[in-house]
Amino acid sequence: MEKNKRINHGNVVSFIPTGEFYYQKALKELQREQYNKAYKYLQRAKGLSPDDPLILMHYGVVLMEREEFELAMDELKTAHDLDPEEPNIMFFLAEVHAHLGLFFDARKYAKDYLEKDTHGSYAAEAMEIIDFAEQEDWQLFDDQGEPQDSEHYYQQEKARRLMEQGKFPEAIELLEKVIEEKADFWGAYNNLALAYFYIGETEMAKALLHTVLRKNTGNLHALCNLAVFHYYEKNDELEDILGLLKKIQPYVFEHRYKLGATFALVGKYKEAYRWLKSLQKRGFDGDPAFYFWLSHAAYHSGHEETAKQAWDQLKRMDPAKEGFEPWGEQAVMPHADALEHDRDFLIHKLDHPHLSERLYGLFLVGKSSHKQEIISHPNWLKTDQPSVLETFVLGYALGHQFRESVKEEKAFMRAMETAERLYAQDGMVDQHNDAVFQLWFIFLERAFGEQYSFRNPAALAAATSYMVEAAKKRETTKKGIAAKFGVSVSTVSKYVDELSRFMPDSGN
Repeated sequence: MEKNKRINHGNVVSFIPTGEFYYQKALKELQREQYNKAYKYLQRAKGLSPDDPLILMHYGVVLMEREEFELAMDELKTAHDLDPEEPNIMFFLAEVHAHLGLFFDARKYAKDYLEKDTHGSYAAEAMEIIDFAEQEDWQLFDDQGEPQDSEHYYQQEKARRLMEQGKFPEAIELLEKVIEEKADFWGAYNNLALAYFYIGETEMAKALLHTVLRKNTGNLHALCNLAVFHYYEKNDELEDILGLLKKIQPYVFEHRYKLGATFALVGKYKEAYRWLKSLQKRGFDGDPAFYFWLSHAAYHSGHEETAKQAWDQLKRMDPAKEGFEPWGEQAVMPHADALEHDRDFLIHKLDHPHLSERLYGLFLVGKSSHKQEIISHPNWLKTDQPSVLETFVLGYALGHQFRESVKEEKAFMRAMETAERLYAQDGMVDQHNDAVFQLWFIFLERAFGEQYSFRNPAALAAATSYMVEAAKKRETTKKGIAAKFGVSVSTVSKYVDELSRFMPDSGN
């Protein structure tokens, strides 16, 4: 028994896996169309044999199956450098270029393949690529009418991927090298400007865009990027650029997309909807970003059904977007004519020099369909020294909990209850009741500073409403106002007197 348990170490053969071993396993999985398993084996094979062109070629093929086309391009170009005579690598280079819309080089590699292997396994597919590329001949050339430069475009796309990963210094280094080699590659300038903007070098970013516009007048991407920069910096120049963009009538799909997305980002939703919807009508099969902007543009310009359809399409492409609809937390679509959903009205309030107007704007942010956009904007909710009231109202709009045990916070919550009672009368703010809210936030600013307790929100709301109605000489009575807010006439009179001392013209 003991002899049977003994191990003859002299007969043990060590197994050291090689790249070829995993490559053969990957090929078997590819024959079964088990791409996930093949992907794992090819990753191991590549790690063990990084200079094997056939391993890199098949790894590129699997990456294409995973729709990771830029990464597939990396692997296939490396494989081609290692073995420039292998026809199959040429074919897959043609395929990946076609996937990326680089039809000039897709056609070139397909022709190279046919010259090397006229009756090869992929001859029919290569002919299809050539035919398709020639049908799309308007895309074979760049904005200057020159053939697309595959190598520099490839480097630009690599830089763009680095930017998506947050590796801005590496992207900047790569794009600067591209520009040094090809001084008129305006796409690289535009991407370099974005990279500088993202790291806070805004003056450098704008200088690059102005260089493009000086040397390539009317470059749409530069104009759109400049509009975005001015939008984030809240510069007055934004309106001038938007006025120019509104006059542009692009034909190329890419330009319509860029224009529509830019208008959507800066809140010009009607213009955005016009261009993005025009693409959809012409059969444009967009990426997730297209449906994101189309949904926002449609929603904020009153096209509710289109907004829902676009968001449904986006969720099919990117399930993680579930719960981030442009209508946010609202159970129903908002009133299109409500001022809280008028983006320009809100921004005007938030930028207003008077504190009471900024407080009014902050209150409406909590009601607005633009809430998420405004909260995420890097500048709109930033002030050098926000007042206690601004901090309180912003916190209220964002759902912050206040403490009844703190006298100051208890008074503030009563003031907000007053605003809510005014809002509940119509369930929205419009031109008819705008003055009521303007007056109430004047009262809030002045009364809070004098430690007013805001003891009876219903009465305060009734008194404010009556004062506005009376000032406009509308046919209204204290009795009618009192009934609307559930208080007595005498109580309305009492609180009209209390609030009168906080009126702007009262000398206080």
